[in-house]
Amino acid sequence: MADEVVTTVIREKILKMIKNEKRLDNRNFNEYRNIEINPGIITSADGSAHVSIGNTSVIAGIKIETGEPFPDTPNAGVMTTNVELIPMASPVFESGPPSPEAVEIARVVDRGIRESKMINMEKLSIVKGEKVWIIYIDLHVIDYDGNLFDTCFIASVVALSTAKFPYKKFNLEESANPSVPVEHFPIESTYVKIGNSIMVDPSLEEETIADARLTIAIDENSDIRAMQKGFSGVFKEDEIYKIIANNREINRSIREIIKGKVEVFR
Repeated sequence: MADEVVTTVIREKILKMIKNEKRLDNRNFNEYRNIEINPGIITSADGSAHVSIGNTSVIAGIKIETGEPFPDTPNAGVMTTNVELIPMASPVFESGPPSPEAVEIARVVDRGIRESKMINMEKLSIVKGEKVWIIYIDLHVIDYDGNLFDTCFIASVVALSTAKFPYKKFNLEESANPSVPVEHFPIESTYVKIGNSIMVDPSLEEETIADARLTIAIDENSDIRAMQKGFSGVFKEDEIYKIIANNREINRSIREIIKGKVEVFR
C-alpha cells in the first residue's frame, strides 16, 4: 500500500510538470540525461566499457572463444548476450536465475546489434564449417535509475568496438587487424508515454508510471533495424512516426559521442 501511495504522489507530480512541458529533472522531452562512456576498463576482457546514463550504470565485458558454428550458418560466427541484474543495483532485483526483465533486455540488445549488421558474422569464421569465433557479451547493471535498454545497448556497442580477437590464447596466426570487424554503429533509443506526452530516456520515476514504452534501433543510415514495445499502453500511428523522426537526430549526436570515445581508445 505504501508503494502505491508513493507511486500516486510521483504520478501526480510528473503529470503536473508535464502540463508545463517539464520533467522532474528539468529536461525537455527530447533530451537525454548526461551520457558518460569509458571504454577498455577491464584489462582481462577482450573488450569492455563502463557506460552511465544519468545514474543508471552498466559494465559490459566481451569474452571471445573458439567453437563450432551452428549447422544452419556454417560460415558465420556466433554471438550471445547476457544481462545480470544484481541486487546491489536496485532493491527490486533479486539473486537467482535471469529474471524476465533481464532476458528481455538481453534479447533487445542482441537483436539491435544483430539486425543492424554491426558485426560481419562471416568474418568470424576461422575454418569454414568447422571453427568460428564465439562472442559473449556480458552486461552487469551496477546502478539502476531507469532506461536500462539504452544504457546496456551503448555499453555493448562500445565494448564490441574495442574488442580484439585473442589469437595467442588459441594458438592462431594473428591477423594484421585483430579488432572485431565492426561495420555499423547502431543506436537504440527508448521512449515512454505518460498520459498523452512522450519523452526519451525515461528516469526510474517515469518508467514506474509510464503507460507505454518503445525502443527503436537505428543505424548510421537512419534505417530502422529493430523495435520493441513494452507495457500495456499504446502508441498511435502518428506518435510512432514522430518518435522515429525525432529519434534520428538524437541518435546522430549519441553516435558521434561513441565514435569519439572509441577512436581515442583504439
